[in-house]
Amino acid sequence: MYEADRATHRTTHLTQRKTPSMCQHKPQCPTAEGPDREAAFTVAHHPEQGWSLLCNGVVLFEDTGELLPDGQIIAPHRPLGTEHITTAA
Repeated sequence: MYEADRATHRTTHLTQRKTPSMCQHKPQCPTAEGPDREAAFTVAHHPEQGWSLLCNGVVLFEDTGELLPDGQIIAPHRPLGTEHITTAA
């Protein structure tokens, strides 16, 4: 194999790699693409750094922001404080 062919083969191989699911739970945890992705089990928790890794590959930050396995960023989505909640009379 020529040197240029090796480089092309290596690049193609790396870009086609798929990330396998880390979840071994039965039933499986929600996928990273699902709206309930935060319900997945925690596999690594680092409160001193402010993040946790879920078994579906999502990195969950203490400010409620998220980093999905595909690199997509989900902005923090904290619930409103009680001072912002109104009740019906």
